Formats: sequence, structure tokens, C-alpha cells
Amino acid sequence: MSNLDLNRLPLPYGILIDRNQPVTFQFDQQTFQGYAGDSIASALIANQRWIMSRSFKYHRPRAPLTMAGQDANTLIQLPQEPNVLADSTEIAANLSAMGQNYAGSLMKDSDAFLGKFSKFMPVGFYYRSFYKPKGVWKLWESMIRKKAGLGVLDLNFEPEYYDKAYLFTDIAIIGAGPAGLQAALTAANAGMKVLLIEQDKILGGSLHYARFDAEGKKASACAAKLIAQVEQHENISVLKQAICNAWFTDHYLPVIQGKRMYKVRAKQCIVASGSFDQPVVFRNNDLPGVLLTSAVQRLVKLYGVRPGQKTVILTGNDDGYMAALDLAEAGISVAALIDMRAGAEDPALQKAVELHQIPVYLSSTVYEALHSKDMQHLTGVDIRSIVAEGQVGTHSKKIDCDVLAMSSGYMPVYQLLCQAGAKLNYNDKKAQFSISGLPQGLHISGSVAGVHQLDNVLQDAVQTATDAVNTILGNAAAAKKPVVEAAVNFPWPIFAHPKGKEFVDYDEDLQIRDIINATKSGYRDIQLVKRFSTVGMGPSQGRHSALPTARLVAKYTDRTVSETGVTTARPPFTAEKLAHIAGRGFDPFRQTAMHQRHIEAGAQMIPAGNWQRPAYYGEVSGRLQHIENEVRNVRQNVGMIDVSTLGGLDLRGPDSGEFLNRLYTFGFVKLPVGKTRYAVMTAEDGVVIDDGVAGRLSENHFYVTATTSGVDRIYQQMLKWNAQWRLNVDIANVTSAFAAVNIAGPNSRKVLQKVCHDVDFSAAAFPYLGLRTGTIQGIAVRILRVGFVGELGYEIHFPARYGEFMWDLLMQAGQEFSMKPFGVESQRLLRLEKGHIIISQDTDGMSHPKEVDLGWAVAKSKPWFVGKRSIAILEQQPMKRKLVSFVLDKQQQKPLEGHIVLDGDKITGNVTSCEYSPTLDQIIGMAYVGIEQSAVGQQFQIRVEKGASVYATVVKAPFYDPNNARQEI
Repeated sequence: MSNLDLNRLPLPYGILIDRNQPVTFQFDQQTFQGYAGDSIASALIANQRWIMSRSFKYHRPRAPLTMAGQDANTLIQLPQEPNVLADSTEIAANLSAMGQNYAGSLMKDSDAFLGKFSKFMPVGFYYRSFYKPKGVWKLWESMIRKKAGLGVLDLNFEPEYYDKAYLFTDIAIIGAGPAGLQAALTAANAGMKVLLIEQDKILGGSLHYARFDAEGKKASACAAKLIAQVEQHENISVLKQAICNAWFTDHYLPVIQGKRMYKVRAKQCIVASGSFDQPVVFRNNDLPGVLLTSAVQRLVKLYGVRPGQKTVILTGNDDGYMAALDLAEAGISVAALIDMRAGAEDPALQKAVELHQIPVYLSSTVYEALHSKDMQHLTGVDIRSIVAEGQVGTHSKKIDCDVLAMSSGYMPVYQLLCQAGAKLNYNDKKAQFSISGLPQGLHISGSVAGVHQLDNVLQDAVQTATDAVNTILGNAAAAKKPVVEAAVNFPWPIFAHPKGKEFVDYDEDLQIRDIINATKSGYRDIQLVKRFSTVGMGPSQGRHSALPTARLVAKYTDRTVSETGVTTARPPFTAEKLAHIAGRGFDPFRQTAMHQRHIEAGAQMIPAGNWQRPAYYGEVSGRLQHIENEVRNVRQNVGMIDVSTLGGLDLRGPDSGEFLNRLYTFGFVKLPVGKTRYAVMTAEDGVVIDDGVAGRLSENHFYVTATTSGVDRIYQQMLKWNAQWRLNVDIANVTSAFAAVNIAGPNSRKVLQKVCHDVDFSAAAFPYLGLRTGTIQGIAVRILRVGFVGELGYEIHFPARYGEFMWDLLMQAGQEFSMKPFGVESQRLLRLEKGHIIISQDTDGMSHPKEVDLGWAVAKSKPWFVGKRSIAILEQQPMKRKLVSFVLDKQQQKPLEGHIVLDGDKITGNVTSCEYSPTLDQIIGMAYVGIEQSAVGQQFQIRVEKGASVYATVVKAPFYDPNNARQEI
């Protein structure tokens, strides 16, 4: 046997590891070996290296508690990432890891003496010791942070690629243990599309490490059957090693898998998340070698690791007996089984344990865990009989051991459910929580629902999935039959010791007396106890401290656990990297109804919001010349641009005019039918957030356009405000329903007169800013006479399904007038010549109307609109900057958007738009400048590429056709 296998169990133990692939890695500057599939923790324990970190406050040595990534005892440091969990991070060749939160060395921490002064650091001592004299906290803060550090950031770390994606499903199932697997099969067999989300890298959950019967065969048989069916089912999609990190309204689930965050939306959601094994609270219950029963079973069955030479099991339910049988069958010596109860619920289990010659101690507990020098490992346990709640007898029996597996019962994984508004109810008789008040469409199954026996779990999963399916199909759900099972929780697994160090919260080094003292200080509410003591505020987020804390607070405030409850569970469920939140978002690829025609015409496409739009037409090598040609053709003849990406919003109802009046800065109540008006929208803080055109089609019908990238936000704003105002108006986002083109140029009227015969296009009948409805070849159209590019122009809006037909028809009609398509870059240059701003390009998150010369678009006489009060306040204050138009000689270096404006050494603004204008034969642009630089004729400095500077001159906008003569012909 090689050194690598000294503490390994033979096959079939170790289902997660590949014994054919040894892996060498480093921890704490020492070299270790493990197998592919090992976690860092399992590989270290296989090498009999237990200590992986130090505790937060007292720097006590810490080793794994759960072996499932559910505790902070295994927080370690990787070269580029701190606070990594060693029991859920796989080893890799040349991996180098270190412990955290120690001074000197991990094995001999020079700060470990702090534990001897624990009585001088009672709960809340920070608040009561370091606040005076005034200002002294600044001195203490750096010292305390240094002692309680949790890892070091690598400031040279290169950002990695993270992204997001969307998933839609009929039923999302969280957890792929027996309940989740059976629920998935039931729903899928009923024809539902199922998404199964599992945090581990294999399906099956507890079926792979727990024992469900005395013979030990039921779990493996169940796993083999269910997993094979799930993996082969065409209606089931599986996400492994994925964490559902929250539940939001309408079953919106952020699911993290690797470097991707899936945004899952489900019609129904089943949470089969299981339950957390709970520790027993006694002196030194945090020693290396003291861990949960389920953690020992994971080490044995998943990793094939022999945890130690002698094991003691401390239990409050029959699962401890089954764990003892697992260890005995694996050839691991079990020195004793200590049952806090008077005996097993199933006498056959107790008899089976005794047949393995394992001593059983009833109505007893571990009073103290004994340790080696420097507390580096467990050496034995002090056993006492239980004489009353939380009290033990004087007779002591010591048993030598190097592993203590403990379990006082289970706590449902309630976090996602409570985020959804569910309530935890405590049954004093069974000493366990149940969950009620689930929102519609959210279901629970398995041990999270208080069902633990395997046959009952499978039956419950079938019923739960059937209920979810019936809800989707609109059928009535059948009432669930109550399940009667033996209690799995010991009612009071908390045993105070005169010398303390009985840890309720491992993360925060909180002992029994800390929780009691918090209640004695007047903090009766569990939320206040949390904030005063910091219990449950560490990385584990109360997974193993919530239940004992609730019990202690209830007892010492003379209430029940149901009355105290547990602390609020908020998202995220596990630590979430900022990279997941900031990762590249899902960007829908949208094409207009005329997209193919643009490609055929040689367009170079660019993204505009979510849409693809033509930048210009022609080869890339001739970009500038193509843009100049398109601009000249619009100015001299006529051009056509696809503007289908403009947001379109239909407002109908008696209050539609009043609604627009409240939402936009201009007045719309008295807008005549057949007219349009420029519409500027501000937020409540007076900042400009969008603009467009609002036209009145009839007394109770308005058509409003919005910016390409802003329409979704504006639509949401409209829905939000009307939910408050309750006006009689119907709002529809018709952006995708309509296609649109803008025909602009001196000959645009002639083109439309050829194709639209039921509209009078004469200047008198159809003036500037007019709105008409008509037909083109029998297709209903809405025609707006607008002038964004500064020429006679018309926007034609029509049903999107006629996109290519309308494009072809109009291009054919325009041939005799030299009509050609033009793209977005030409449009932006044309509008710049006309002095029109683009929201979010020429504005930012602080731009108010006066700063950008939109004061004329604000109706002073209106009593109220969104942002009016803020605008009035802002207008009374001296302006610090202003958006101005400027010119430069074309021989100078052209500034780029974002280049800074200077006044001496002071930055006063930035360039927002700048291009060479073929119409004016000079460089023109817009920029924010200091108010003292904003006068017409004033020159200001712009820092351009390579540190050079140019000097621009402020001019009055617009640059082109200042009297609007060309638009009103």
C-alpha cells in the first residue's frame, strides 16, 4: 500500500475520486498528494492534516465541520482568491493554498493566547470598550481588523470572463436528492419541461452518503434507479455544481454555475433543498476532529477517507445508529455510540449496533471534548449522563478517540423559502421547525418539508410534483396526506460548562454565555440579539447557529421558540462574487423587419441598444467618404433610414392626455388631434432621462416614440406611475409591432406623394410637426412630419410584417429623385449639424433641462409633472456647467467623445459629440464646459490624443439652418 492509500478505504468507497489520477498540491507550504476529485479538505484529512484555518476572534484551530461547504471552518487562501472553502474546492496539480487568519504560522499561531482572555471580551465588548474618548475608534479599528482578517486580495489579479444567460422552464426543482429526483421524474412524465438544479457534481444528494435502513441497501438501489431515469429523460435539463442563490417574485431564480449566472424564470418551483445537520453544543465542540455525522459519512463514502483510528458518535436520533453501522462495515473502529435519548426509536437499529460490539451509552452526552497540546486535535471525550434539560451528572467517563461525529438533529434549508415570505413554525413536542405560508406556485418536498424516511420522501415528492403540474394545467390540487414519523431532533442539545468554550456560532466564536448575556442586556428580539452579538452574521449565515440561538433566547426570555423565531434570511444564499453580478449580461440580438435589405445594400451593421442597425452603406475602407456622401444626398436630394428601433408606445383612454401631462415636461392635455410635440421626460431628481415625439391620433389615443435604448425603461416608468395614479389609460409597448422609416431631404414630399394618395402632403395641409394617418398600397400607416436631421422629413410607421415590402416600394418610388439609404452614423452627423442632442450621449446622470438648453421644452404653467420641483430648485441654483456647441478648424486634430475640457489645470467638462461636417466644412461638436467658458465666442481648451490640446470656439446652435427654413417648406 502506497503512502497515498494509508488512510483510504478500498472500493467501492470514494465514488468522487479517481484513484488512477494522483494529484500533487501544496498547502501551508507543505506538499501533499490526493486523487483527482478530492476536495482540498478531503485530501488533507487523508494525509491526517486537519487544521485548515483559525477562528475569527480567538484564533482557535479549526477543521471541517460539514464537508459540504456549509461552514466557515475551512476558509483558506488561494494565490488569487481569499475565503475559498477547502471542503468544496477540488485539488488540482500545482495548486498552492494557505490557511487564513493567523499570526506566525497556522499550526503555531502566536495570537492563540487571545482565547485565554475571552472573559474580558464578552459579547458586544467592541461597542462598550472602544467608543471613548471620542475618536479613539480610529486607532483601534486597524488593530482589530488586522487580528480578525479574512484573507488577502491580489491587487494584480487579472479579471476573468463572467457572463449571464436566461433559462425558462415549466418547473424548476432546487435540489437533486431523492425528493428532487422523484419530483423531476413525476413532472417530466406528465409532459412538463423540468430544470433540475443541484449544488454537487453528482445527482443523488444524501443517497450517496447517508443510510436509510438497517441493511444499508435501500439508498444505493434508489440512487441507481432514479439517476438513470433522470439523466435519460428528454424533458429534464440538469444543472450540476449550481447554486440557486435566491428566490424572487414570480419564481425568478438567480442560479450560479461556474462563471455564469443563469437567470431562471419558472412557472412553478419545487424546493427540495434538504436539511442541515445540526451540532451539539458542549465545551470544545470546535476542536479539529469534531465534526458532524454527515461529514464523517461524506468522507467515508464520497472520498474513501478513513477519518481516524477511533470514532465516537454522539446522536439525538436514529441516524446516529445508521452512521455507526456505516463506519463499522467500513472497518472503522467505533469506540462508543452516545445517545442523548433514552433509546433508539427503532430497537432493531440498537440491536444491530450492539452486534458490532459498539458500546451504547443512553441518556448521555459529551460534556467536554479533550484535546492535545496546543489544542491541535481531539484526543478523547468526557461523557456524562443527562439529568435535566441542559444539565449533566457528576460522574465522568472518559473515552479515547480522535474523531467525534455529532448530530443533534436537522434544520430545514429554509433560506429561499423565507425569502419568498414563508414562515417557520416550531413544534415544541418534536423540537423541529416546519414551514408554512408559501406563496402561490412554490412547493416544498423531502426533509425541508419535515419528511425524512426514504419511502415517505419519495411519496411526498410524487404528490408535490403532481400538485405543481395540476397548477400549471389549471386542475385542482389534491390535499396532502399527513406523514407521521419519529422525531429527528433532540429538544435541548446544549450543555453549558463552567469553563465555557461551548460554541454556538463557530464563525464568530460565540459561546452559550454570549447569547445569554445579550438577552440580559435587554435584547429580547432575535434580530437585536443577532446585531448585538453578531450571531449568524458570519460566512455560514446561521446554518448551524440559528436553531441553538433561538432555543437559548427563548429560554432566557421566558418564551417559546415559535415566538422568538430565527433571524431573517436574505439573499444571497451563499457568497456571491461581484464578477457574477458584473458579468457580461445577456444581450438580445434583434433585427428590424428590413434587416436583409440593408445587408443586400452593403450596409455595415453596428449595435444600437439591443438592435442591429446600418452604420453606413459601403466598404469599410471608404467609411468616411460613404458617410459624407450619404449626408450630402440627404441635404441635396432625399435619403431613407430605417428607424424601426425607435421605441413605440400606444396610450389609449380618457386620461391619456392627463397621463402624458404628468409624465413629460411639456403640456399635452390641449395638444390638437393631428399634431405632434417634442416630449422630454425627467426623473424625480430633475435629470433628463429620455426624449421622443408624442402625437395625438384621436381625442383618447396618443402615439409616443422613445429612444432605442430607453424604451423599455420608459415603459416601466409609465406602468409604475400609473399603478400609483390609477388613471383611465391603457399603455402598450408596440415597438416590435411597428416598423418605421424616415424619409428626409428636399425631395421627400415628392416621394411620398407618389405612393400615398389619401394624405394631402402640401405644406398648408400637412405642416411641420403634423401627424396624419393614411394608407400605402392598402397598408395602414402613421406619418409624422419631423425634422431630426434638419430637412423636410417624414417618419412612416406601419405594421412590421410589411417591412421589406415597404422598403422596396419606397426605394423604387424615390429612384427618380436620387433617393439612397443612409445609416446611423450619417444620421448622427446630420442631427449634430442641426444641434439636436442624443439622450445618454450628450446627457449623463446629472443633466437637467437648463444645462442642455431644453428649458424651452419645460412647461412653466403646469402645476406638476415628474421632476418639476427638482427642476425648479436646480434652476434657482448657479449652474456649474453647460452643454455648448463648438467649432474647430478642420486642420486641427479632431477631439473624440470623452476627451476632457480644461480651464488651466482644472477639468471643467468633456466632449459628448464631435465630427467633421461636410456641409459646413469644419469640425463641429458639443461639450460640457464650465459656466465661465460657455459664452458664445469664448474659446476653451480640449485635451486630445497623446496629451496635445486644441482650442474650440463656442457658437450658437444650431450649426445648420438656424431659422428652420428647410424644415418648414
